[in-house]
Amino acid sequence: MRRRDFIAGLGSVAASPLAARAQAVVRRVGYLSARAPDEAAEVAAAFRRGLDEEGYIVGRNIAIEYRWGLEYSQLPTLAAELVDLKVDVIAATGGGVAPLAAKTATATIPIVFVMGDLDPVKSGLVASLNRPGGNITGITPFTSVLAPKRLELLSAMVPRGATIGMLVNPNFADGGVQSRDAEAAARSLGLGLLILNASTEDDFDAAFATFVERRVAALLVGNDSFFISRRELLAALAARHAIPTMYTFREYTLAGGLMSYAPSLVDAYHQAGVYTGRILKGANPAELPVMQPTRFEFVINLKTVKQLGLTIPPNLLAIADEVIE
Repeated sequence: MRRRDFIAGLGSVAASPLAARAQAVVRRVGYLSARAPDEAAEVAAAFRRGLDEEGYIVGRNIAIEYRWGLEYSQLPTLAAELVDLKVDVIAATGGGVAPLAAKTATATIPIVFVMGDLDPVKSGLVASLNRPGGNITGITPFTSVLAPKRLELLSAMVPRGATIGMLVNPNFADGGVQSRDAEAAARSLGLGLLILNASTEDDFDAAFATFVERRVAALLVGNDSFFISRRELLAALAARHAIPTMYTFREYTLAGGLMSYAPSLVDAYHQAGVYTGRILKGANPAELPVMQPTRFEFVINLKTVKQLGLTIPPNLLAIADEVIE
């Protein structure tokens, strides 16, 4: 082979990867969330891992446009921005407000939701769980309907006839449903229930002061993206006022909360990433069934138990899926 031909051959080999990279199609995903970027970093990473498993790597063949709606009222505008950007898929997360905003913004761009506060069928997001229809599918942990179970677990910590406090965000999609379910469960357990509303951080101090004044024996924190975004503050207030508290997700107990009971948010966001990747490959969201959890996590933080000077009944410890020491 002549030297000139050999050098030309090297040039063509060296150029091939560059040419392939130049021709690679970069897809764009819109990530709409009712949470904050710093505190939601773990679930956002789980979403990206799901994309990775489907072959979509950020910085290589996919870009993610993040929109964080720290106030629920911001979400419709942020959803419209993603539609204007002509993203290929919208991942709507952090509760039902985000998917509803995305649905209002587009009937053509595929939407993958993660929400546990609304029934996706009753809310009109999908036609059915098995065959969603339209441009929307997703993962629904059905978190809010677990309020009676959380109250049942919490009741093991208090005397029969005691009053339990409950914190609810009236601006959350199903705050009223959570309250009604908890009231019915409290009656069946022989407990009193004091429900207070909080929709801003300024409401927290007043609510806890009332709980202390009314001598609640324990507290149940309702499901809400606003609450989970302030989980460290809520855990600190519960510790300061020495109120045993049950939360929704494991993230609360990691932040110092006493107990939590819910499906894994990390698993839900991971599956949302997988679904998003499948849709980018051509899957029809109308035919991807809405996924529901198969595993629930009851977590107890023993450090907080000791700080509060509590004794956890042996039957609760026996059924805990995780004990943080």
